[in-house]
Amino acid sequence: MNKQLLFVKRPEGEADASTWSLETNAIPEIKEGEVLIQQHYVSLDPAMRGWMNEGKSYIAPMEIGSVMRSGSVGQVIKANNHPDFKEGDYVAGYAGVQQYIATDGQGFYKVDPKLAPLPMYIGTLGMPGMTAYFGITEVGKVKEGDVVLVSGAAGAVGSIVGQVAKIKGCRVVGIAGGPDKCKYVVDELGFDACIDYKNEDVKERLKEECPKGLDIYFDNVGGEILDAALGRLRMHARIVICGAISQYNNKTKMRGPSNYLSLLVNRASMTGMVVFDYQDRYAEGAKILGGWMAQGKLKSREDVYEGIENFPETYKRLFSGDKKGKLVLKVIED
Repeated sequence: MNKQLLFVKRPEGEADASTWSLETNAIPEIKEGEVLIQQHYVSLDPAMRGWMNEGKSYIAPMEIGSVMRSGSVGQVIKANNHPDFKEGDYVAGYAGVQQYIATDGQGFYKVDPKLAPLPMYIGTLGMPGMTAYFGITEVGKVKEGDVVLVSGAAGAVGSIVGQVAKIKGCRVVGIAGGPDKCKYVVDELGFDACIDYKNEDVKERLKEECPKGLDIYFDNVGGEILDAALGRLRMHARIVICGAISQYNNKTKMRGPSNYLSLLVNRASMTGMVVFDYQDRYAEGAKILGGWMAQGKLKSREDVYEGIENFPETYKRLFSGDKKGKLVLKVIED
C-alpha cells in the first residue's frame, strides 16, 4: 500500500495537523513509458508554507486534495519501456510526501548513492545547495574581500551560503537562534562570527562585527533583521532575498522593510532569488559543491527524522528552530 500525505486545508497562520490527512491507497500501476518510484526521503523546506497559500507566486499554489508538494529521492522499482530510467536507478525530483509514485519521469534526474548519501541529494546537492550556490555567486555576485551577512545561518541554505562565501575569501557573519546554533556556525562551519538574535541586540552586534558595513546580505528571514541589515550597507551592496521565514506564519499582512532608502543612499540593490531559474545549471552547481566537499572545504549536515506519519511534527521544526542543517524525513519503511 501507498501512504500519502494529502493537503486538505489552507492554514491561517501556522500549519498544523489539520492541514493534512494521511491516507493509505493502492500502489499505482504504471503505463507504457512510465516508472514506479519507491520514495526513500522527502525534503522539508520553509517554502512549503508559501506553497499552501492561494494567490500568485513564483510557483502555482497547491490544490486542496493534492499530495503535499516536496522534493524527494528514491529508487525506480519498476519500469515499463522508459527511455531514460531502468529498475534500480536512484532518482531525485518532486514526488511529494508519499511512499510511491508512478511517473513519466519528467522533472526527475539520476543520482548516485555511492558518491553521496541519498539525503544529501535533497540537501547540499539538491535545491537548498543550488539556492545557496547560485544565490551568493550569481545574485550576490560575491567576490574576495566582501563582508557577508547571512541570516538563518544554521539552516539548510544559510549554512552553505556562508561556507561558499568563506571559500571565496570573504569575512562572513551569521545570524542564528541560540548559543548552541551560533557555536555550530562558528566552530563547525567556519563563519567568522555569529549573532544570536534571540539573546543579543542584532543592530549593536552588527556594528561590532561589521564596523565598516556590509557588501552582501543573504536574507532568509525578513522582518526586523532585514531592517537591521539595511542600516549597515556599504556602497553598491547587494541584498539577496531568498526567504522571509519570520513572516510566513503571519495572520496579518507581511511586514516590509522601513530602512529601504538605504538602497538609494548606497546605490545598493535588493534582488529576489528563486532557484528554479537556474534549473538548467544544477549539474554545474552540484559538481562544484561536490568538489568542495571532497576537498574538505564544505560541510553538509542533514537532520533526518523517520516516518511519514510524523510529517506534521517534523514540519514544525522548520519554524521552531529545533534543527540544524537540512530537515529530511525518511518515508520508506524498513
